[in-house]
Amino acid sequence: VQLQASGGGLVQAGGSLRLSCAASGNIFSFAAMNWYRQAPGKQRELVAGISAGGSTNYADSVKGRFTIFKENAKNTVYLQMNSLKPEDTAVYYCSVPLVGVRGQGTQVTVSS
Repeated sequence: VQLQASGGGLVQAGGSLRLSCAASGNIFSFAAMNWYRQAPGKQRELVAGISAGGSTNYADSVKGRFTIFKENAKNTVYLQMNSLKPEDTAVYYCSVPLVGVRGQGTQVTVSS
């Protein structure tokens, strides 16, 4: 399985972005998927996760602003990011822990 993350970019504070993570196979229907992020000089942070059954979890720092959801038929998981803050700036990765696969990452930059 391969994961392809996309949707990053440069946005002003308060703006929105939607990240996508497309899998090469039908994996999200039976495996959980996580979005992580890593900013320069900081540890990797688990941002959000979604189980095979659709249960979700979020880091406290993004609760109420980010939403993770998926479309199994498209083998794609999304991360809708609203009310973005400069501290959200990072490279965002998608990962499927069950198979130990991680996408290449997409840069999100939020300007103040």
